[in-house]
Amino acid sequence: MFVEHPAAGYKKIFETVEELNEPIPARVIGVLPSWLGGSLLRMGPGLFEVGGEPFNHLFDGQALIHKFDLKNGQVTYYRKFIRTDTYVRAMTENRVVITEFGTAAYPDPCKNIFSRFFTYFKGIEVTDNCLVNICPIGEDFYAVTETNYITKVDPDSLETLKKVDLCKYVSVNGVTAHPHTDADGTVYNIGNCFGKNFSLAYNIVKIPPPQEDEKDKSDPLERAQVVLQLPSSERLKPSYLHSFGMTDNHFVFVEQPVKINVLKYLSAWSVRGTTYMDCFESNDSMGTWFHLATKDPADYLSSYKFRTSAFNIFHHINAYEDQGFIVVDLCTWKGHDFVYDYLYLANLKGEWEEVKKAAMRAPQPEVRRYVLPLDIHREEQGRNLVSLSYTTATAALRSDGTIWLEPEVLFSGPRQAFEFPQINYSLCRGKKYSFAYGLGLNHFIPDRIVKLNVQTKETWVWQEDECYPSEPLFVPTPAATEEDDGVLLSIVVKPGAERPSFLLVLDAVKLTELARAEVNTIIPVTLHGTYKP
Repeated sequence: MFVEHPAAGYKKIFETVEELNEPIPARVIGVLPSWLGGSLLRMGPGLFEVGGEPFNHLFDGQALIHKFDLKNGQVTYYRKFIRTDTYVRAMTENRVVITEFGTAAYPDPCKNIFSRFFTYFKGIEVTDNCLVNICPIGEDFYAVTETNYITKVDPDSLETLKKVDLCKYVSVNGVTAHPHTDADGTVYNIGNCFGKNFSLAYNIVKIPPPQEDEKDKSDPLERAQVVLQLPSSERLKPSYLHSFGMTDNHFVFVEQPVKINVLKYLSAWSVRGTTYMDCFESNDSMGTWFHLATKDPADYLSSYKFRTSAFNIFHHINAYEDQGFIVVDLCTWKGHDFVYDYLYLANLKGEWEEVKKAAMRAPQPEVRRYVLPLDIHREEQGRNLVSLSYTTATAALRSDGTIWLEPEVLFSGPRQAFEFPQINYSLCRGKKYSFAYGLGLNHFIPDRIVKLNVQTKETWVWQEDECYPSEPLFVPTPAATEEDDGVLLSIVVKPGAERPSFLLVLDAVKLTELARAEVNTIIPVTLHGTYKP
């Protein structure tokens, strides 16, 4: 399963491209399912330097929105840069104007010493570079990152419609790029919030679905509210959060040992050359904490104190309730060393031997299942409380009242990550399920698509020489009865080919190729996206 990449074609997915003036036709090879009609929308970085200055980190490149349209067996591809303030000002001034995740902005060298001096003390201009994901909220689509700014876009024309500051609606400093959506269209998300007297917390935000009532066509964001507050284990150091779990009745928040040092964050902007990455630190003694809350009514379950050893977490796969337990499946990276430290572009664009060497120092990836018992009695100290027959995950009550969790490993390979996970969301979110689909990272380079049976641990793989795929999105067959009856959609880049990028359509059952739609342009790395039927 391990593949070498000595030709280093992966460097091409980290290079700047131009936007398109109009959609371009794709050449379809194979047969597209007749029912598959809609748009695959993806977000990622597309501009990796400006005015001769490089952006340093994978999450710094300027937001580019991509769209593959499928209609009557025909496929077109289109892309546009999102007109964020960050992008527009960078293009106007031909330099990095707003500090990104790992790239510092410097005051304009042409301004005089006084105006330069004052820009240091005006406080931080937070980036609105929404390159991470695109999420439906109500009937609208928003490009998002992890700050308080989201950008409304037109999913058909890809035009930028408006910048939205979430702080105007709810008390959060930013939210994750991975909201959850209930069947009725209610959207939930979680974010850090700096409260009174410097108290830090995590707020769960609820955005209700659009009103059926014809008279009330108001924006769902105007009815957004914080439904729940979870405490931070350290007063001035909230954990970095990227996603969370949601079952039918509970929220699951995993508090990891990667921390944001708020004092450093607040003072950083007066120090020349500081970035968001400089404000992270690791707590090497806390391990990882799991927090539970009920959903309706929303209530923090403070008496449940779940603990385990240290890991980084970015993506939850799924969580569900079964016989008095909550099963939580996660993509983890062992230890407290921050994985993002290894995602600088200089690392990712190195020669293959260098890329491998850097990945050897990084945390090890592993797909894990944790099981949280809801029914806990004092007298059961020390013994395994998990009685589900199908898992080896354990939970044991300690004398201090904490419950120590040990995981079941669902997938593990040396420097081989199963990441950017997807499930049959409409059918399985919050339910017991069998299949997860992921992007296979080989020493951080995406080079295969993997299907994982989380019950049997069986895997299926799609892989092709010198091909670099992206997160596979699952689209169910209409009226399907089986969980994996559908297709996976992934954008794949094959740098040496005559048509170097294609939309790949896989049968989700066996991961066999049904069709590919090839385009005559390189498509840079994409992070997350959505399918709009």
